[in-house]
Amino acid sequence: MNKQTIFSTLLMMMLLALPSGLQASYPYTNPSSTYALAIPKQVTFCQENIDLRRMDVRERFDRELLAMNFMHSATLQLVKRANRYFPIIEPILKANHIPDDMKYLCCIESSLNPKSVSGTGAAGLWQFMATTAKEYGLQVNSEVDERFHIEKSTVAACQYLKDAYEIYKDWNLVAAAYNAGKRRITTSLAEQQVDDYFDLYLNEETSRYVYRILACKWVMEHLQDYGFYLRESDLYQPIDYRKVVVNKAVASWADFAKAQGCTFKQLKEANLWIKGNVLTNSSGRLYEVKLPANDKALQFDEKNLKTHHQAWIYEGK
Repeated sequence: MNKQTIFSTLLMMMLLALPSGLQASYPYTNPSSTYALAIPKQVTFCQENIDLRRMDVRERFDRELLAMNFMHSATLQLVKRANRYFPIIEPILKANHIPDDMKYLCCIESSLNPKSVSGTGAAGLWQFMATTAKEYGLQVNSEVDERFHIEKSTVAACQYLKDAYEIYKDWNLVAAAYNAGKRRITTSLAEQQVDDYFDLYLNEETSRYVYRILACKWVMEHLQDYGFYLRESDLYQPIDYRKVVVNKAVASWADFAKAQGCTFKQLKEANLWIKGNVLTNSSGRLYEVKLPANDKALQFDEKNLKTHHQAWIYEGK
C-alpha cells in the first residue's frame, strides 16, 4: 500500500469517526457573531474635546476600544476594583487640582492592582520607578516601599502631573510624558516641530497610551452599551480601616499584628508598603498603619453594599 493510499484511508476513517452533526456542517458555515463597535464622533478628556473624525485618530481609538471591549475579564475586574479605589483616588486628585479623568491613567498603568509590578520594576497603582518615586518624596528601601502606599503614591503622581502640566499646558501631552518621560516628549515635540500629542510620531507604546486612556474612560462610562452588565454585589467593596501611628522601630510586624488583633497577612494586605517583618526606623519617622476597623470589616455583607458610580450597575432584570 503506497503512502497516498494510506493517507486517503486514514482521512476517510477520521471523517467517519466524526459525530454526524459535525459531518453535516462541514465546512463550518455558522460562526459565532462578532460585531464591529460603534465609534463616537468625539470623546472628552480633561474637559478637552477630541475629534474622532480625523482618520488616524479614529482608527487608533478604535483599536483600543476593541481591546478594552473584548478583553472581558480584564475590563470587568477593572470596574470591580474601581469601586474600591476610585473613592480613595478621586479626592486626592481634586485636592491637588488634577483633573478627575487622570484616574483613568491609573487604570491603564496598573489595572488598579495595587500589587502590580512591571517587568522594568515600576510598582504600585501609579507604576513609579524607584528613582522617580524617591524624587517625589516616596520612601523606597529594603523595609518600606511607598510606591505601594495608595494615598502617598497618588499624591506623588499628582505632583508629577502638575510638573508636567507646567511644561506642556496640555493634559494629553502630560499623560504621554507620564508614560515616556518628560525629556522624551519635550525632545520629540522640538524635533518634529509640533505642539499636539495627536501630531506626534512616537514609539508604539506611547503612541497607544493616550488612546488606551480614552477608550478606558469611554467604556467605563458606557458599560451597558458595550455589553458589560454588573450587579451591585459584583463590585469590590471598600474596606473600613482604623489607623495606628507608628513612630519607632518594630521588631516584628507579625507580633505587632497579633497585638492589634489581626493576622500578619491582614496587616500586609492593608499596608502593601511594608516589606519584610521588621522596621528599623532609627529616625523616628511617623507611619500610619491601617488595620481592619472591626471583625466585620473584611466580611462581605450583601445588605450593606456601596456603589461608587451608579451607572456601573445594570438596573434591568
